[in-house]
Amino acid sequence: MTDLTTETQYRTEGDNSIYAGGDGKVVPVVTRAGQEDTNTAQSGDCVRVSGVSIQHTPATKIWFGQVSNVPGYRSLPHHHGEAETGGYVLRGHGRIYYGDNFSDYQDMKAGDWVFVPPFMPHVEANMSVTEELVWLTTRTPENIVVNLEDVADDTLAGYRRA
Repeated sequence: MTDLTTETQYRTEGDNSIYAGGDGKVVPVVTRAGQEDTNTAQSGDCVRVSGVSIQHTPATKIWFGQVSNVPGYRSLPHHHGEAETGGYVLRGHGRIYYGDNFSDYQDMKAGDWVFVPPFMPHVEANMSVTEELVWLTTRTPENIVVNLEDVADDTLAGYRRA
């Protein structure tokens, strides 16, 4: 049985000194709204904005940002190299095409989570021609984006541009 009056014990072993600022202190880093890094790898009309990354925080093993597509637009075919990718849809209706000739797909909408394995070629599409698609994405170790040769829109089942 657990004694609920006991103080919480935090793990303190391990060295996190590589995250120390110029004054030698290790502190959380907050990226303020409007100060995100926009100089990040892009893929066609899929726009990535970094909130946590090596470009503007002490992070060395994670990329976390917001990804969006304006109505009726999509990414180029691409993959994320060795990176594992996780996402959470904030708003809109998206579709991830993958497989031979991008003939397979998974739909996603607000509240859905998605995982894309390393080296998996895919296309991210906004399936709405009137609403923006916005999701949060995290990737380890970094925001690797390897753009591939484009495909015609009509090869993507159900996709149409705005």
